[in-house]
Amino acid sequence: QVQLVESGGGSVQAGGSLRLSCAASGYTSSSACMAWFRQAPGKEREGVAIISTASGSAYYTKSVKGRFIASQDKANNTVYLQLNSLKPEDTALYYCAARPYACSWRSADFGYWGQGTQVTVSS
Repeated sequence: QVQLVESGGGSVQAGGSLRLSCAASGYTSSSACMAWFRQAPGKEREGVAIISTASGSAYYTKSVKGRFIASQDKANNTVYLQLNSLKPEDTALYYCAARPYACSWRSADFGYWGQGTQVTVSS
């Protein structure tokens, strides 16, 4: 059974930083796409960052590029999202998701989801 468990959310002031973690268990695919999505109240879920576990390559949505950094620790089956220079508009529930093989920006393509961790940024 695949489980994704996020941690690291919290409340910070604008300009601050947070580091989110997503620990994966029960996932045996040697090549997978791990992704971070977020959903703010009243808005659709959007992809923030995707990372290929095979290559370690990470890609970002335009609004966070240069501020957020996705990384992985393959030995511990954990992916991270470093959130820097946070803005109030980054406030959302952040989810970790996984799918085998090719990466995608579509949430519907991901079959495994964590429970989410809240990030709140005050001005």
